[in-house]
Amino acid sequence: MSNTTKGKLYLVPAPLDFGCAEGEQTPINQTIPDGTLEAASQIKHWICENAKSCRAVLKRIGEHHPLICTLQEMTITELPRETHKHGDHKATQDNSASLQALLTVALQGIDIGLISEAGMPTIADPGSSVVRAAHALGLQVVPLVGPVSMMLALAASGLNGQNFAFHGYLPQDAAERKTRIAQLEKQAQQNGQAQIFIETPYRNAALLADLIASLQPNTRLACSVGLTLPNAKTMSFLVKDWRAKKEIAEALLASKLPAIFLFGI
Repeated sequence: MSNTTKGKLYLVPAPLDFGCAEGEQTPINQTIPDGTLEAASQIKHWICENAKSCRAVLKRIGEHHPLICTLQEMTITELPRETHKHGDHKATQDNSASLQALLTVALQGIDIGLISEAGMPTIADPGSSVVRAAHALGLQVVPLVGPVSMMLALAASGLNGQNFAFHGYLPQDAAERKTRIAQLEKQAQQNGQAQIFIETPYRNAALLADLIASLQPNTRLACSVGLTLPNAKTMSFLVKDWRAKKEIAEALLASKLPAIFLFGI
C-alpha cells in the first residue's frame, strides 16, 4: 500500500472587486490575509469558475508571494458552464466520476485550489460538488480565510445575525418576484429571520425600487454596494424612510457595482 500523503483541497477566496477596472480595485493584501495569499501561491493545480479571472487573481497574489510556477505551467480547469446558472449543490447534479478525475492528482500528494470569480467558492457560487467529491476521496478540505460578501453585508445591516437565510436571486418575473418578497417578509415577521439575496448589477436599481414599493413601512431594508472597495456603502433604514428619501436609493446604486440586499424586522 502506498504511503503517499494525500493532497488537500483548498477553498481559496477571491477579492470582491471582480469586474472593476484595475485602478478601482483594492490591494489584494488589504482584503485577503497574508496567510491565505501565501498558501494560494504554492498551489499549481486549480479548479475554477473562470480561467481568465483565476489567472488574474493569481497574478495579484504573485505580487506579494512568488508563485510556485508560472501561470503557463499551472493546470487550470473550469467547472462546467451549466453549473454557473443553476449551481451544483444538489446531489442529483453530481458527476462523481468526472469530478473525482479532476482531483486524482491529490491522491498523489498534490494540493488543489478551488476558486470562484469573487468571494468564497461554493457560497453563492459553484463548487459544492467538487467539495463532495473531495470528501468521497478522503481528501482534507481546507477553507482559507477571506471575504464573504453576504456576511459582511449582514454585519453592517443591523439585522438579525442569529437567524438569517440567503436566497440567491429573486424571480425576474415581476408578479413572481412580488409574491416571493411577500413570502420572505412574512417569514421575517414570524421568526425574525433576516432575508438576504443578490441581483445582477444592471438590475439592482429595479430590484431596490420593487422592495421599497412592496415591503411594509416598518420593515428594515438594507443594501450594501461595492463591499471592500474604497467607495463601499451600506444603507439600512425602515422602508418608510427609504420612501421619504428616494434620492438615497438613486445615489446608492449609481455606480452599478455588485450589491447585497437584506430585509427583516
